[in-house]
Amino acid sequence: MERPIETFTPEEQALLAPHFTNFDKPVFGLVNLPETVKGALFARYSRYPGTLRRLYLDEFADSLPQTAAVFEGDEGKRAAELYDRIFLGYGDDSVAQLGGMHIAMEWVSNVMTKVLQRPRLAAYLEQSTRYLSWDGPMPGGGFRYHREEALGPEYEAAMDRIFEIYSAAIPAVVTWAADAYPAAEGDSDAAHLRAVKAKALDLLRGLLPAASLAHMGMYATGQTYEQLILHLLAHPLPEAQAYGQMILSTVQGVMPSFVARVERPDRGGEWVDFLATRAETGRRWSEKLGIQTEDAGDPGPSVELLSVEGTEEGMLTALLFEASGKSEHDIRKAVAALSTAEQGQLLAELAGDRKNRRHRPGRGLESLRYRFEIVADYGAFRDLQRHRMLTVQWQTLTPHLGAGVPGEVSDAGQGDAYQEALEVSAAEWQRLTDQGLHPQAPYALCLGYRIRFVLDLNAREAMQLIELRSGREGHPTYRGVAIAMRDRIAEVHPSVANLMTHVDEEMEPRLERMMSELRIESKGA
Repeated sequence: MERPIETFTPEEQALLAPHFTNFDKPVFGLVNLPETVKGALFARYSRYPGTLRRLYLDEFADSLPQTAAVFEGDEGKRAAELYDRIFLGYGDDSVAQLGGMHIAMEWVSNVMTKVLQRPRLAAYLEQSTRYLSWDGPMPGGGFRYHREEALGPEYEAAMDRIFEIYSAAIPAVVTWAADAYPAAEGDSDAAHLRAVKAKALDLLRGLLPAASLAHMGMYATGQTYEQLILHLLAHPLPEAQAYGQMILSTVQGVMPSFVARVERPDRGGEWVDFLATRAETGRRWSEKLGIQTEDAGDPGPSVELLSVEGTEEGMLTALLFEASGKSEHDIRKAVAALSTAEQGQLLAELAGDRKNRRHRPGRGLESLRYRFEIVADYGAFRDLQRHRMLTVQWQTLTPHLGAGVPGEVSDAGQGDAYQEALEVSAAEWQRLTDQGLHPQAPYALCLGYRIRFVLDLNAREAMQLIELRSGREGHPTYRGVAIAMRDRIAEVHPSVANLMTHVDEEMEPRLERMMSELRIESKGA
């Protein structure tokens, strides 16, 4: 495939070399440039008749530093002004999608991680509650949980007791799991020990309070950070407001123009007020309608399919649309003329030979939509909430939906201790609630308590989520949710459920991580 190769003088190459890769190719990377400059370059690119490197030489090189700039002094000021001029001139928020940065956020509570992970268009990494023991001391001492003077000494006493139970239970459950799931002949002792520890931490993660502190990594565009910061500043949780300010300060240090509107009273100020008012209005109407508080009880976990949009015939029509030259109306008539058996054969052939779960049928599956209401423990919710491209809505964590003691924890002799932690947790939640500390009260609750949430997703998204989260190495609680979702879909659209061929339905207790540990070990051999 021939493409023209642009040539540059030696002087031009000297200006370009620190910032552009692949001089002899039409695909190249941008390096050692501030995010604001990259955003400005691409924004101008859309209305410039030449190439990007020529644009840099014509309009940027003379006014910018020739190193990875820090936004200080006259050069940094000129770079920011350049971005602002383009941003304001185009009046298009999409310009703020053209630069991004990595941020590390440490010592954030498990309540806050869900708030931080709400934006759809961002990438996250969060410390695992499944593979790390969380009973180690904080720098300066003490268990790793969120502290706040307003919560009082009773809160710290309750959190300390829960962590003491968690810490004491780990070696006991590890010993039990090693006996209950002995290594198979030929299995590595080291891999077996890692799998046994993961099993124990899996079983005990429901003890951890939502106040437990994690570390997070995030990569996002300037536009996403602006939206996130505004939501954090409007949030009723003091921790959210504090992290909103810290993220704002961090982004300002790298690409300040992307968040310049946040502190403007007529932009960010009004936006924060709007978000806070909107949230308060929802709470006020919920109270007025008598739907704010769940009755106490333990209804148990559940997966309910609330609504369905679309038909299997419509899905077949949509799957054929891109390969056809006819209107959708004509395609639907042709599909409707097929027998049930012929439609089944058509779907099977369009789906193809799916050798693994990453081989998914085309976007025609997106013509079907499902809305699920799920009640599951907070730990399972944490994992399912990460599928942010679909619609995820959740209620406030309370003890009203109950919590269960895992059967294997009881088998390990730790059932009573686990139950004690749940009771200490619920009592402290009630005390904080009675004192009017409603936003902070969820800190006190163990991750084993259940939460109600909605997943609204199309069939293609459902296939991705269900096959991923039903995998044999997954946590049993979210695996159960995924399999139940597949079963509910099978009741209304059996052909769609039949496409989900990479669902592991085996729910018998097992050493979930063993196969993965053996694979990791074999790769390192």
